[in-house]
Amino acid sequence: MYKAVWARLSALVCRVRAARGDAGMVTSEYAMGIVAAVGFAVLLYQVVTSDVVAAQLQAIVKRALSAGA
Repeated sequence: MYKAVWARLSALVCRVRAARGDAGMVTSEYAMGIVAAVGFAVLLYQVVTSDVVAAQLQAIVKRALSAGA
């Protein structure tokens, strides 16, 4: 009985190890996703804070505030 339990346990451990074959990939994928998100955030910040976009946003806000008057 001991040998049968040991064999099943060994098979289970082998299956778990085989399933985790790409365990390092998850961390690198998260890192690449974070780098891409930060890059996109920087680009978006630069676009929104540019003079042209700021002037257009101010015009939209002025028009919205004067629409009720």
